[in-house]
Amino acid sequence: MQDIKEKAKNYAFLLLKFRPRSEREITWRLKKKKFDPEIISQTVAFLKEKKFIDDNYFASAWIESRLKRPLGLRRIRQELAAKGIAKEIIDSEIGRIKENYSEDGVIKGLALKKFKTLKGLDPQKAKSRVFAYLVRRGFSPQTVMDTLNQL
Repeated sequence: MQDIKEKAKNYAFLLLKFRPRSEREITWRLKKKKFDPEIISQTVAFLKEKKFIDDNYFASAWIESRLKRPLGLRRIRQELAAKGIAKEIIDSEIGRIKENYSEDGVIKGLALKKFKTLKGLDPQKAKSRVFAYLVRRGFSPQTVMDTLNQL
């Protein structure tokens, strides 16, 4: 039994070695490896107690890394939800980020950069391609349209 607990912990540490993980991700990966539910809950409890997994820290780190790409807050919110982060944590972390983050400025910069690559294209077609590109990156369609209309 102790040997299986060690294997579960070692596997969790292996996962955490590559990047921070949410509690749900660790749980899911341990289930996928067919560890007993009791072992999984003990392993997760140990990792939380020792601060190896912390959903608040994970959300903050995830948002920071995704904003460097740059992606829209809508997409980041969806990704965090898919990773099993609680809505309250997502809302608080995104609220904290919004204080120093101008989504309009990012959209404008990305749009201008994309328009340069589409120089020879019909302006309406180029605008629709830039719109689709920005929406795929997770920016709100309304904000994208407003910004494109200003350009």
